[in-house]
Amino acid sequence: MQTVDQIAAEIVAREGGFVNDPDDPGGATKYGVTIGTLRRLGVDMNGDGKTGTDDLKLLTRAQAARIFVEHYFRKPHLDQLPESVQASVFDMYVNSGANAVKILQRLVARMGHACADDGIVGPQTISAVAAAAQAAPHHLADAYGIARRNYYYALADARPASRKYARTRTGGKGGWITRAEAFIARKYHLSAAEHQKRTAAWA
Repeated sequence: MQTVDQIAAEIVAREGGFVNDPDDPGGATKYGVTIGTLRRLGVDMNGDGKTGTDDLKLLTRAQAARIFVEHYFRKPHLDQLPESVQASVFDMYVNSGANAVKILQRLVARMGHACADDGIVGPQTISAVAAAAQAAPHHLADAYGIARRNYYYALADARPASRKYARTRTGGKGGWITRAEAFIARKYHLSAAEHQKRTAAWA
């Protein structure tokens, strides 16, 4: 089992360096840390008394990883979830916030474990997810990854500007999809043909 620090390092590596994509609702990012997050945390890297893109550009990989561990893993209590889903939920929490938890809550509710989809990892969610993991120890992580993949596809269905994150220019799987599938068994990955069929309506 990977440590949370190893998972955070992998997230930072996947996210890449400074990007300011006008199609990204999160705005400017570096290593997955958005300018909004930096401002919310009051990080002033250059000491000029304010937080802006100049500060974001100065952010290091190690600093980004620490932000993720503290504010995207421990603070939202993802460390209280079963180990089998921690990495995937943590990875999604970085780019989707509380929606990562809501997807898990809806999944375990469909599995018959009472759980409100409020995006908060509290006692009810911890208990429900633990029960689901015990009932389906070899399937919960895959089921969550599939639900996560479906969420990304649905998001791209609804927002054309986001489709480039789910499908490459050549029609292959975009970063959102490959990211979700990185946490599920290969037998549940969509084939290239299945992916193209799923995204055909975007043409």
